[in-house]
Amino acid sequence: MMGFFKRIKANKKPGIGRAKDTFVIVGLGNPGAEYAKTRHNMGYRAIDILAESTGIDIRKPKFHSLIGQGRLAGRKLILVKPETYMNKSGIAVREAAMYFDVPSENVIVIYDDIDIPAGAIRIRKAGGAGTHNGMKSVLSELGTQDFPRIRIGVGAAEEGEDLIDRVIGKVPKEEQAVLDKAAADAAAAAEDIVRLGIEIAMSRHNHK
Repeated sequence: MMGFFKRIKANKKPGIGRAKDTFVIVGLGNPGAEYAKTRHNMGYRAIDILAESTGIDIRKPKFHSLIGQGRLAGRKLILVKPETYMNKSGIAVREAAMYFDVPSENVIVIYDDIDIPAGAIRIRKAGGAGTHNGMKSVLSELGTQDFPRIRIGVGAAEEGEDLIDRVIGKVPKEEQAVLDKAAADAAAAAEDIVRLGIEIAMSRHNHK
């Protein structure tokens, strides 16, 4: 299936992507209490922190997600927590991007990454999905790699550790504090992208 942004380009449909002052920020995760504190739900955790700092209520069901709307630095902000489960996250991202008429550079996706040390974050303007199934779905549905993402490091699986257990298994108590700080750092990075632009946000956060 041709992705959303590819379809728009191919059809030359007017009006799509005109909302330059609107940002859709999506945190990837799985719904349900059993996943709440797992490494795979770092996107959700960052969105919750961002919602608190901006005073946005994210309890409205829409786009196969829970969403909330508000403003930040004079720009419209849409916070999205897909409820499709991770492997179909792209459906929610595409629906929100289409509805709010945003260009791809105003879609910010936050997610966990096993290839980054636990507690670190990285901002990228574009790129592939790596091994992350949620991002594979997002790239497939949007039809482009050209959108910002904030990757939250959760660390690689240890020797003999199953990858699935790594991302959705129980996290030791001492590591939760590290992940909480990383989620807060990711939320701050998302705010900086909106307020200051991605170049400044990258220079502020990627060296940490």
